[in-house]
Amino acid sequence: MTHPIPPLRITDPAAFGRVAVLMGGNSSEREVSLDSGRNVLEALRSRGVAAHAVDGIPNLLRELQGKEFDRVFNILHGGDGENGVLQGLLQTMGVPYTGSGVLGSALAMDKIRSKQVWLSLGLPTPRYLRLQKGNDVHAAARELGLPVIVKPSCEGSSVGVSRVLADADVDAAVELAIRYPGELLMEQMIVGDELTVGILGNVALPSIRIVPKGQWYDYHAKYVAEDTQYLCPGLSGVEEEEIQRLALAAFESAGCSGWGRVDVMRDRDSGDLYLLEANTAPGMTSHSLVPKAARQVGIEFDELCWRILEMTV
Repeated sequence: MTHPIPPLRITDPAAFGRVAVLMGGNSSEREVSLDSGRNVLEALRSRGVAAHAVDGIPNLLRELQGKEFDRVFNILHGGDGENGVLQGLLQTMGVPYTGSGVLGSALAMDKIRSKQVWLSLGLPTPRYLRLQKGNDVHAAARELGLPVIVKPSCEGSSVGVSRVLADADVDAAVELAIRYPGELLMEQMIVGDELTVGILGNVALPSIRIVPKGQWYDYHAKYVAEDTQYLCPGLSGVEEEEIQRLALAAFESAGCSGWGRVDVMRDRDSGDLYLLEANTAPGMTSHSLVPKAARQVGIEFDELCWRILEMTV
């Protein structure tokens, strides 16, 4: 069972001091991060917070050495902003920041390691194989059984991800995925409904069922297309309670905290739920999912940003 949304703990924006909204950076998700950051910046300023944009970790470090900021709203997507590097830096410097700590950030960013944690606890996730240099990728696909998903283990926003429906498509999928850092992951493709659950503190928000116009929820459907449907709540009754329970368990077992999002597939035939990944700095764009779920329980975007920042005090 999830807990009710608590009242705001802080009402005076001056309590936050000067806030760096960290965005952009140099990961493959830079443009999405800039979009998210601009939205967060505007929302915090609209509520009187002394918020300022900072592009990338090197610029933030220079500002922090000059003691320019009291805390950081991290909205860097991917790369060192989401893999524990930034979190370790801020922790060492004693600067409060939004989102998960070092362990949760590192585990959630690495899809292979987060799967290993979930499987050790009996939490459901699609069968997978770790692809290393020299592996027979065609044999791996046969072992899992087509169709499969091939993706980099440490990227987000569907970057480098391919759906492989036939053996002839395997090589191209691997060629795309190896352009990105980290190991490769080949995963059983679950055919069914794609869902996501936002996490705010120790609360699982209502699920969202994503219905793209095309065959699947790729980068274009996430950030460009205006015809993707978002159904919230995505499930009902006992099924909705179960997906919220599962998402919160997955988030917490990976060491995540603060806020984030857990992506889930629901098998079309069996109705079984499968964990895909946890996100510790999810998007805050006009298409993003956590704000949509928060709105379902009466939390508008500016209040959502305030609540996330509030967890740093």
